[in-house]
Amino acid sequence: MSKYVKQLITNEVKNKLDGVQYIMFVSLTGINANLNKNIRANLAGKGINLMVIKNSLAGRAAEGTPLAAAFKNLTGTTAICWGASDVVALAKELVNLSKGKDTKGFEIKGAVLDGEVFSATQAVEISKWLTREEQISVIVGQIVSIGAMLSGQIISVGGAVASQIAKIADKEGDDKNDETTTAKETKTETITETTTETATVEAGDK
Repeated sequence: MSKYVKQLITNEVKNKLDGVQYIMFVSLTGINANLNKNIRANLAGKGINLMVIKNSLAGRAAEGTPLAAAFKNLTGTTAICWGASDVVALAKELVNLSKGKDTKGFEIKGAVLDGEVFSATQAVEISKWLTREEQISVIVGQIVSIGAMLSGQIISVGGAVASQIAKIADKEGDDKNDETTTAKETKTETITETTTETATVEAGDK
């Protein structure tokens, strides 16, 4: 391969990896052409890219990016994968493929995330993390839970205050009723006394 062609390939790979913050390395040893095509189509349908490239060319294409460190110690033929909603979703899809009965030979070799290199074992562990969607779901659940608890506390306190106000209002109503009854009784007694006095005076005049 001429130097010119190598540079063209390097530039193409560099453009494809522009802005990529994570990739995973897989081996396609023993995968035939038809299965390779099916795997690529399956991954592409999920927004995942798969590319087989010489480690040296990939290393040059990744120079100056967070991916560069991942290519330093790579040996043998390697395929790189990137895409999906995040690195966890990517890892889950690739791990599932590696466990398939019809995809023997598809193997996780490692990963790089934000400049940190992961071994094959560590890369598989990434698949057990929460995806971005799952993290959002957990956070939303926590927010809703806190909101429900706060709302319950507010309603509870409000109910208690309303109950106290109702009791006070009832008590004031009872007191007013007592005062009204007392006033009526006093007025009746006064009228009775006045009537009696008047009757006594009239009897004396006669």
